[in-house]
Amino acid sequence: MSRQRITDVPTNLITGFLGVGKTTAVRALLNGAPANERWAVLVNEFGQIGVDAAAVAPEHGEPVIRELPGGCLCCTMGAPLQVTLTRLLREALPDRLLIEPTGVGHPARVLDTLRGEGLAEALDVRATVCLVDPRRLDDEWVTSDSTFQDQVEMADVLVGNKQDLCDEAALQRFRDWGATLYPSKAVVATTENGALDPEWLDVQAGSGRVARHPEAHHDHGHVHGHVHGAEDTGEPRPGLPVRVRDQGQGLDACGWRFHPGDVFDADRLAEVLRGIHPSQRVKGVFRCDDGWLLFDRAEGALSVRLCAWRTDSRVECIAGAGAAPDWEQVEQDLLAARLEQTSRTA
Repeated sequence: MSRQRITDVPTNLITGFLGVGKTTAVRALLNGAPANERWAVLVNEFGQIGVDAAAVAPEHGEPVIRELPGGCLCCTMGAPLQVTLTRLLREALPDRLLIEPTGVGHPARVLDTLRGEGLAEALDVRATVCLVDPRRLDDEWVTSDSTFQDQVEMADVLVGNKQDLCDEAALQRFRDWGATLYPSKAVVATTENGALDPEWLDVQAGSGRVARHPEAHHDHGHVHGHVHGAEDTGEPRPGLPVRVRDQGQGLDACGWRFHPGDVFDADRLAEVLRGIHPSQRVKGVFRCDDGWLLFDRAEGALSVRLCAWRTDSRVECIAGAGAAPDWEQVEQDLLAARLEQTSRTA
């Protein structure tokens, strides 16, 4: 049987720095996708555990979602990324492909791969959408970062997200700043809760956008390590999670996978996740006493919602290099949030 030829799949890169709301935006786009279309999503996380597949799953529809945890797409160029994308396209036969790199992922190298030999015929690369939190334009840790600068530089559509949390001065500063960028953006807009206009996806990708820091990641290697529960089978046991450490690009991440039988008290867990300091980002999905919940903490604010994930409890925390919390203590606090009597079946 001959394999179906895949050509010109509309493809968008959704970029933005840590905690800006990319996953929320992708989920909103999936919820609004035409009922007669099948969309596919490739999400990439800095850490090794992988939480975004649970976070991005929409309320309805059946998109094909794949994860590439551990590092960033721009550091896994070439064969691994091409193989993953080719397999995803063949499995999903999508009407549209959305790619969400990690918040510290460099967009130029991803775009080069999407447009390079092996994928150029299969993909019709359209607008790159970059989300920015207007409140962080005065945060030097963000604005001085070369990856952030090139996320903005390579964007065709620039969106100030979380407008509901911004004062008018911050929003106007974002608009003024966006208007000064060159080459000019096709769209500069503000929104909240990641609500992107689907028409922005079909904006033509600009040909004159060039990264200012294309070598930004060459000096930032990744170091991975596994402790607790991984020494034998690599699988968690009741009360003994798998913990995975990931360092690089000026960040220190630690993630945990728990046994499916571990059940957590939602209120106690929320208190623990709010108290992990210092940290840039905390995201996790947990089996709790009142159902499966997604916990998402950015900019100090924790949101909680029901989710469809039913596999295992897992969480990823990201901190600045050299300023990470005591991961051992974090683990003990997470374990203390379990219910005393836990079922050992999911």
